[in-house]
Amino acid sequence: MASPGTPVFTALVPVLFVMGLVALQGAASGAGGGVDTLTVDRPLSGIQRPLVSKNGKFKLGFFQPVDNTRSWYVGIWYNKISGQVPVWVANRDSPVSSPESSHLTISTDGNMVLLDDSRSSVWSTNMTNITSDTVGIILNTGNLVLVDASNTSSILWQSFNHFGNTWLPGGKLGRGKLNGGSTRLVSWKTFSDPAPGLFSMVLDPNGTSQFFLMWNNTQRYATSGNWTGHTFSSMPEMAPTNGYPNSMYTFDYVDGANGSYCVYDVKGDVLTTRFVMDATGRINVLTWIEGAKQWMLPWSAPKAQCDVYSLCGSFSACTENALASTCSCLRGFSEQYEGQWLRGDHTQGCRRNVALQGSNNGSRSDKFYMMVNVKLPSNMQNIAMAGSTQKCELACLRSHDCTAYSFNGSCSHWYGGIINLAQDLSSAVDPKGSSIQIRLAASEFSDTKYSKELAMIIITIATTSVALIILASVFLVRKRFKVVAPVKGALIAFTYRDVQTLTKNFSSKLGGGAFGSVFKGSLSEGTLVAVKKLEGFRQGEKQFRAEVSTLGTVRHVNLIRLLGFCSERTRRLLVYEYMPNASLDQYLFGSFQQQVLSWSTRYQIALGVARGLHYLHERCRDCIIHCDIKPENILLNDAFMPKVADFGLAKLMGHDFSRVLTTVRGTVGYLAPEWIAGTAITTKADVYSYGMMLFEIVSGRRNVRHRQDSTVDFFPLLAAMKLTEGELEGLVDTRLGCDVDLAEVERAFRVACWCIQDQEGDRPAMAMVVQVLEGLVEVNVPPVPRSLKLLTDQSSFVEFSSE
Repeated sequence: MASPGTPVFTALVPVLFVMGLVALQGAASGAGGGVDTLTVDRPLSGIQRPLVSKNGKFKLGFFQPVDNTRSWYVGIWYNKISGQVPVWVANRDSPVSSPESSHLTISTDGNMVLLDDSRSSVWSTNMTNITSDTVGIILNTGNLVLVDASNTSSILWQSFNHFGNTWLPGGKLGRGKLNGGSTRLVSWKTFSDPAPGLFSMVLDPNGTSQFFLMWNNTQRYATSGNWTGHTFSSMPEMAPTNGYPNSMYTFDYVDGANGSYCVYDVKGDVLTTRFVMDATGRINVLTWIEGAKQWMLPWSAPKAQCDVYSLCGSFSACTENALASTCSCLRGFSEQYEGQWLRGDHTQGCRRNVALQGSNNGSRSDKFYMMVNVKLPSNMQNIAMAGSTQKCELACLRSHDCTAYSFNGSCSHWYGGIINLAQDLSSAVDPKGSSIQIRLAASEFSDTKYSKELAMIIITIATTSVALIILASVFLVRKRFKVVAPVKGALIAFTYRDVQTLTKNFSSKLGGGAFGSVFKGSLSEGTLVAVKKLEGFRQGEKQFRAEVSTLGTVRHVNLIRLLGFCSERTRRLLVYEYMPNASLDQYLFGSFQQQVLSWSTRYQIALGVARGLHYLHERCRDCIIHCDIKPENILLNDAFMPKVADFGLAKLMGHDFSRVLTTVRGTVGYLAPEWIAGTAITTKADVYSYGMMLFEIVSGRRNVRHRQDSTVDFFPLLAAMKLTEGELEGLVDTRLGCDVDLAEVERAFRVACWCIQDQEGDRPAMAMVVQVLEGLVEVNVPPVPRSLKLLTDQSSFVEFSSE
């Protein structure tokens, strides 16, 4: 232990390294375990503890995917890895709504079956001619098997023959195995919906040794190339075996009489590795790094996300950039289903805003706009007789089904939906590069001649009709030119009129703060959103869009998700996911005080916020400092999972942010001393604010309370002093009674006191805070900050009382 007053967090770095080695050794030893068998007499429901493999590596039970609060599934996930990562799902297209009254059990015919609350079967192993005396076992490999109870080595059914989107070590991926069937990886529909998606990985059904990546089981968009004896010709990284001495896993291709398959294993079982066919159509190899508590992506295919077939659907363009690929509707088109786009599913593509008119008496009622620097879409048709740009365009106009053309020495036409159009916005316009002309109704273009004729007509109309015509024209133009186009990070750019519609003209106010008011809204198919109106905003349109694009790529379970934005003239609005349980302050000292948050809920909220801040500070491409951590900015979903809100406002508000903060906040609260001193702000300012908020989470009341006799109760001072004396009685929210974990209470107080140290160097990083709250690191009792000690000399401050 460090001596009193020593910044123990700095001293504990070597300890973390040793703990990382211990964790790896523990994984290799296979220690752990629990009940791993399902029987007729011991079924599994949502109110029971999951089954655990003997080595403690995998769990089988009921779960909900991230951001999916309505559906429950039976699946397998990692037991010792933070965050629930499903590797197999039984009822992936038949979720249940009530896990408490649903059961996974052994039926009378010996099959493993999932029964819903009405006792109807929603999933079954569906085997015939088997004994009724069977049991289900979750093996150390993550394979769920149905076996004969009297001979458990006799496997009657196994999940490794029914892959979902994940391929685990030991699983055989191929064709013609067991019952003449094939195994394949099939993506989830979206990242929160396990239903079978459009993308799959399958061994060539025609007998070669190459894997295909497929769209909708019909369109091949990538291949591994044939097996060379130690790897695949087109994707050598997929199977780095004998030819790659640094490889941590072995890979083999077996071409047998009963079928062909690939199998891989991890050397020594010291690493956790999985192949995943993800919802965006890529095959990813992921390895868990215990020390960093995150998944590493050493390889994925195809290398360019935009090479995935129909990733963005029809009439949409895929743009590859350094942060991520994005899908955006073409000019004159809008999202087919906004809710699906917000959930990351772009496969339904976009629809026209105005229908094509075709030719009218030889006049051109449809026109074209040019997109440059593009990879031309699929399914083009060559038009041999059109030997010039003009003839190519005219030939397209003559066909009502022609939607685009391109002329580059030869004429190409596209009919119906335009699929697989990719664009590079980062490069300069190259007149020799590929370009395409997209067909739109003439009303989608401004027309000077038409405007002059309309003006002459209006002048000749009676004065009493002018106002009505102008109003009608404005309405029609706004309606016709409405554009809802996603930008980087799959955000949706809403028009101001869109936002007015989805919020019913801002009729339902949820709250407000230093940066504006928040309103409740709903998309067309019912998805609830929260809309923040930014006030006092001075950034230009281009800078605002650039900053919002960066924030749109930030993804973490404990950070509120930014879905879209609006930027029109001086109006700036942000559209977020909706949190049904409001903000943390409402439960601590607001209108929801009667609904007392349990200690376990509070502790998980504190831990979740710490994880979210750690992600902002160290895991994002650019470090993001929140600058305004307080209970009002911690939102709670329907399961009371915390999500840090407004984390991008410091970035968006720029230099004005500090002025807003100090003006609005200004007194003893959550501001770090460096805010008051006017020195440069770092991530440690967030750490200080987090510590102050942690005191309030434990005590259930504001840190600063003004009394009628002009004195002030300051809780952090009392807590720091009591902690050094080893006395924590009376510091915890009295509404909790005895239902608290005293070890966690002391741990929380120690963390909070370290976080509010005067010097930035003495405060821990949020990564360390997470480690301590998780119980992985022990810390000394921190010294009472000097700034708090000075308060004891002020007659205006007294000890925090419970009155």
